Amino acid sequence: MKDSLTRRELLAGGAAAAFAMSTGAVTSARALAAPNTTRPPSDAACTYSLNTATLRGMKLPLDRLIDVAAEAQYDAIEPWVDEIRRYQEAGGNLRDLKKRVADRGLAVVDAIGFSRWLVDDAKQRAEGLESMRRDMDLVCQIGGTRIAAPPAGATARAVPLPVVAERYAKLLEIGASMGVHPQLELWGFSKTLGRIGELAYVAAECGRPDAGLLPDVFHIYKGGSDFIGLQYLNGRMVHVFHMNDYPSQPAREQAKDADRIFPGDGVAPMKEILGALFGAGFRGALSIELFNRAYWKLDPVIVAMQGLQTMKKAVAVSNVEG
Repeated sequence: MKDSLTRRELLAGGAAAAFAMSTGAVTSARALAAPNTTRPPSDAACTYSLNTATLRGMKLPLDRLIDVAAEAQYDAIEPWVDEIRRYQEAGGNLRDLKKRVADRGLAVVDAIGFSRWLVDDAKQRAEGLESMRRDMDLVCQIGGTRIAAPPAGATARAVPLPVVAERYAKLLEIGASMGVHPQLELWGFSKTLGRIGELAYVAAECGRPDAGLLPDVFHIYKGGSDFIGLQYLNGRMVHVFHMNDYPSQPAREQAKDADRIFPGDGVAPMKEILGALFGAGFRGALSIELFNRAYWKLDPVIVAMQGLQTMKKAVAVSNVEG
């Protein structure tokens, strides 16, 4: 397949059929790129970010991913730490990457890593904290100030929530010293930090004013929490919220990351979700995070544009006010 497909080629080929079925593709790339005019930009309730997982299967280098986010008119990008590392290992200069982000009018709202900071084994946990330090350093060098802190390595059994709070407080101490704040990430398939209430408990009990929460539409659904639970969070502690949708099939228990689709193309109650989120005080970044292999076969800019457009439409339909 060509590296870049024209809109006519998309409509004519089999890839377009998959795209249209799963995304409700719009009539032109220009229409996708058009700004949302339902509210003046100055009244926007949030900013919009591209999580690079959405294009991950395309195996684009990070500098190109930055360009894609800018071409698709995002406000920000949310890269994965391994992408930063690969860029550096290939000879790239992180100062140059930081400048590229700024020159393209973007911000780095967060970065995705998987350090094992929460595991019970003391040696592994110490190694996980050192790994997180290294990851934070990479994020800091490209201008980022946040990093995801999922329950990596602690998914098979439930770690008691007071213990999670204690370990998260330690992680926040390290983050404060590095200038990169770890955001407690919800993983719906995990027996630890798999539900909205667990995030709220840890934030309340960690004893730190700099706690941050990173929920996700798919993970809330996967973990079995009711979306109304978002209204009980302090929305201003949610600096980034992962946007996606899910189909009616497969059933929740069998649903996987690869089943994620564009917001509005599935059965997630978007109006309820965003109403609860913004009602709780959220004014951060909505970041599109998908792992859909059908999208990875398409032009990256078109996919990124569709992600932005569907997020803006979801906000508009939800009548969220800035």
